[in-house]
Parts: sequence; C-alpha cells; structure tokens
Amino acid sequence: MGSEYPIKKAAVIIIDMLIDNFGAKRNPESEAEKIVIPVRDFLRECRSLSIPVIFACDSFLRDDFLFRGRMKPHAIRGTVGAGVLPDLEPQKTDIILPKRRFSAFFKTDLDQTLRTMGIDTVALGGINTHFCVLATAFDAVCHDFNTIILEDMSAAFKREVHENCLEPYRYSAIYPIFRVMKSQEFLQVVRAG
Repeated sequence: MGSEYPIKKAAVIIIDMLIDNFGAKRNPESEAEKIVIPVRDFLRECRSLSIPVIFACDSFLRDDFLFRGRMKPHAIRGTVGAGVLPDLEPQKTDIILPKRRFSAFFKTDLDQTLRTMGIDTVALGGINTHFCVLATAFDAVCHDFNTIILEDMSAAFKREVHENCLEPYRYSAIYPIFRVMKSQEFLQVVRAG
C-alpha cells in the first residue's frame, strides 16, 4: 500500500500539541497523552532523515470569535500556553507556524513555505484528528499536496472518534493522493523514494 506514488520531498506537520491543550494536570490515560512520546521519537527519526518538521500551533487573540462557542479561551498569542509541548523537544531547525483557525493553511504562509522548500507531500499528526488534523489535510489536498494522515501520530478525545474519522479516507475517491498510514510505513516510503 505504500508504493502508489513516490515521495519526492516530504514535510511533517504536527498540529496543536501545545502546553495549553495538555493542561497543568496532565492525564496519562488521555488519548492525546498516549501519542506524546511516540510523536517525539518519530520527529527525531524525521530530523535524522532531513524531513522538515513544522509545528502548527493555535494562536488566538483574547477575544477570538471561536471563543463565543463552547471552546474555552486557550493558546492565547504570546503566552507560554501557546507554545509547543516541551516533551516533543522542538529544535531550532523546526518551523513554528501560528494559526488562528483549524487548518494550518488558513490565512498562514504554510503553502508558500512548503513550495519554497520543494515539498510535494505532507504527513500530518497531532490533535484533534477530527478537527484540526482533518481540516489541514483537506486544505493540503486543495493546495495540491499529496497528503498523509499518520494514524498512530494523531489522536482525538476518544479512540473511537479518531478511528471513525479516519475510516472513510482509507480508500476514498481521492486515494492515494490523500491517504491514511502508520508512521513507520511513511518512513519506509520516504526511504524508498
């Protein structure tokens, strides 16, 4: 399943794994917490293969429109809570991309950044699969990037929500330009590319 198209140059985008999104009282049983160490280890491997790492980070203004719904204020621009979770060991070579909405492409310079780097494929992980990861995936395809959601590097608030979100895209009409795969399969395809 990994050989449908070669990956010429990939980038990895990790979405919303921020201090505020994990909270002061971290729950080791939460679905998001379960991917922290695997994401950290995966990013180390990506960097060793010269795969660019981008952290797409919520960065809201205090009176943001989205806070008029059920979403509580968090990741306020300029606060510590809007920073990348330190457990992921962000490096100086990584790109930190502030975003105001669900998709990392919406009103950011992500498209231009990826094109400047010669990227043809983006691999996405982070939280929440059913919201920001999926929104970014759709926009990546709409910007003509081959798009991969890394199922083992993503999480939703419930495992069932994560799995149910991904299932329709395993063999959708736009497969394989938009596909779901595990991180090690992605790395195998990159190495073979």
